Amino acid sequence: MGGALGLVLGLLLGVLGGAASEPHSLRYFYTGVSEPSPGMPQLVVVGSVDGEVFVRYDSETRRMKPQVNWIAANTDKQYWDRETEKQQGHEQNFRMNLETLRERYNQSRGSHTLQLMCGCDLLEDGRIRGFDQHGYDGRDFIAFDKDTLTYTAADAGAQITKRKWEQEGTVAEYWKNYLEDTCIEWLRKYVSYGKDVLERRERPEVRVSGMEANKILALSCRAHGFYPRPISISWLKDGVVQEQETQRGSTVPNSDGTYHVWATIDVLPGDRDKYQCRVEHASLPQPGPFSWEPQSNLIPIVAGVAVAVVAVIAALAGFAVWKSKQGKKEKGYNVAPGSDGGSNSSNAGSNPSV
Repeated sequence: MGGALGLVLGLLLGVLGGAASEPHSLRYFYTGVSEPSPGMPQLVVVGSVDGEVFVRYDSETRRMKPQVNWIAANTDKQYWDRETEKQQGHEQNFRMNLETLRERYNQSRGSHTLQLMCGCDLLEDGRIRGFDQHGYDGRDFIAFDKDTLTYTAADAGAQITKRKWEQEGTVAEYWKNYLEDTCIEWLRKYVSYGKDVLERRERPEVRVSGMEANKILALSCRAHGFYPRPISISWLKDGVVQEQETQRGSTVPNSDGTYHVWATIDVLPGDRDKYQCRVEHASLPQPGPFSWEPQSNLIPIVAGVAVAVVAVIAALAGFAVWKSKQGKKEKGYNVAPGSDGGSNSSNAGSNPSV
């Protein structure tokens, strides 16, 4: 299990966890702090389905609230009252657990953080996975293995909790039942509620670019605006995946609920034709190979010709205007700025030149 703080933040951003298609996932993230501050309540709870946040609770509002339309439209008051009561109980537990851990680790009073991530995955082949992981002050604390009904403790302080929960037995049994039955049951319900949103398909917009410096060509492949989240983006040389040579960014959400990701690779400029970016996604009928096409020299030539044509036209127009004014002066007309020089003026021709 990775760092608890990074894990929770990563899952909130959609870096891990299920996607809007197969597999489906349900996650709840709890963050409790010993010393709340403005903008950081003592407890914050966020629930997500397939990476999309759908419910939220905090110790300031003390209510579980919907975050998307599809959950609000398919639930009643009893559901929200029940969920709220449950989180209010967790709030009290977090407060006591934070105090217990502070004393166990012989820490001063200051700001301390206790986190929990729990949830389940429903995989494409019908298998299920369950998670119950705890972190303290940004470090791993304890994790549950539902198959063996045991806990993995990260340090001596967590060993105390491990022995307590395994001896009691009921804690492990509760979590096994929740992860394998209750969680999966509700995951199926939530997916059915938000099916139109969660199971939509949006094709990625793929752009390949290149930048040469110090005799090295950096090729970049970016996929933007795709949904669901799972995507494979790879650089190939002569059809062979260059896994070790490729650098990738995390798949992160856009403000509209879609995702974007990138992958780069450094190559020799002379080998650029050997490289292709391959993108695999549920919205694509087949993996798409994309190559870098350097900007053609024809483009600046065409642009230069266009600029020259515009300049000639402007010059001819200016010459025509000048000739027009000269002609009017020769005929004795001197048009005042701002007037239309029309023949309807009452003074027209009353003061001719001598």
